[in-house]
Amino acid sequence: MNIKQENRPKKHVMIRIGVCVLILVSGWVGMNGLASLKEPPAEAKTEERPIKVKTTTAQPRDYPVIISGFGEAKALTVVTIAPEVSGRVVYTHPDLKAGQIIPTGDVMFRIDPSDYQAGLEEARAGVTQWQATVARLKKLYAIDSQRLKTLERSAQLAKAEFERIKRLFEADRVGTRSGIDQAERAYNSALDQADQISQAVSLYPLQIREAESSLASTRARLSVAETNLSRCAIVSPFNARIQSVTVETGQYVSPGQNVLTLVDDSVLEIQVSLDSRDARHWLQFEPVSDRQPTAWFGSLTPVECSIRWTEDKTGLGWTGRLNRVVKFDQQTRTLTVAVRVNARSAMGDGNHALPLVEGMFCTVDIPGRTMRDVYRLPRQAVNFENKAYLVNADNRLKTVDVRVERIEGEYVYVGQGINAGDTVILTRLIDPLENALLEFADDSAKGEPAS
Repeated sequence: MNIKQENRPKKHVMIRIGVCVLILVSGWVGMNGLASLKEPPAEAKTEERPIKVKTTTAQPRDYPVIISGFGEAKALTVVTIAPEVSGRVVYTHPDLKAGQIIPTGDVMFRIDPSDYQAGLEEARAGVTQWQATVARLKKLYAIDSQRLKTLERSAQLAKAEFERIKRLFEADRVGTRSGIDQAERAYNSALDQADQISQAVSLYPLQIREAESSLASTRARLSVAETNLSRCAIVSPFNARIQSVTVETGQYVSPGQNVLTLVDDSVLEIQVSLDSRDARHWLQFEPVSDRQPTAWFGSLTPVECSIRWTEDKTGLGWTGRLNRVVKFDQQTRTLTVAVRVNARSAMGDGNHALPLVEGMFCTVDIPGRTMRDVYRLPRQAVNFENKAYLVNADNRLKTVDVRVERIEGEYVYVGQGINAGDTVILTRLIDPLENALLEFADDSAKGEPAS
């Protein structure tokens, strides 16, 4: 009984194993059967997809460089007027207002000249007085010089008479002692008069020079008085535009008090800051002359520059001439140059709505040197690593390193790395594969040289 019970579980296990094996075999047979019914996929053909690009044929040319910068137009001459004498203002020009133009030589305002006129008359009187003094001294000098000759002759005669009387008395006992004494007194008196006149005559040149010095001093005071009187009227030194005015009729002004600011608009100047690298490579300087060498920039070639107001949408402009180097800024690495514009050029050709005036912020184009044998390409044709893409003989992409001479607007100028006749890819490419197959766009002009 126990043996039958022990064999029963073993029989069930074998049945289960057999069923599992049967299921596995059935599944494998079914899978192979289904697999045999499936057709294999068609083999895919791999084709290289070309990159569609635009191209141009590179041809070297000469291109003039235009250096552009910005600057504000300013008048070359700005003068601050201050009176040189004090007094009350008795007259002002009717157009003495900010923005008005006072013609050359017109009196802008006048200071009361009464005190200065009186000082002038006093100085003139002093000159007349010292002129008379000098003339009187010269006349007395001439008269006393003649008297001196007479008195000297009288002294000689008195001496001879004294010696004769003395000799007769001592040798021949002719005459008296009192006669000798009287003759001696006459001689001494004549000699004393001659000495006095001689002393006076010798002092006359000194007195005349002193009087002439006083006359010169008085004339100088007269000149100052005349100058002060003329300074009472302040005239316009040029065709002056009034920038600011702080003087009115009846106002008391003092020397050195700034009352007017005048502007000469006949010549305007625009100071333009340029990149020092552009200035070093492309700015035109005159040949070195024989002038004394100095540690500063040489003379600039006075080329004609194009000027445009940044707010003039019509694009009309003016012309000026390059004048000089103003300064070099080490911090910003910029070179400042000055461009001058005369009044005729500032007025334009009559097609301008407004003339070029002080205060306008302008764009200035300065002609520079000429780039020789360079290739002008659109900026997208050269990437930021200075690499360009060419088309080789098999219409495949070729990467070359180029040397960029200058970037100007939408164009880049290449000096080395490209040869004449090379086909340059103009389409902007981002990390293309070297030797990639290329396809030319319909509007691409392969073989047509770049403009």
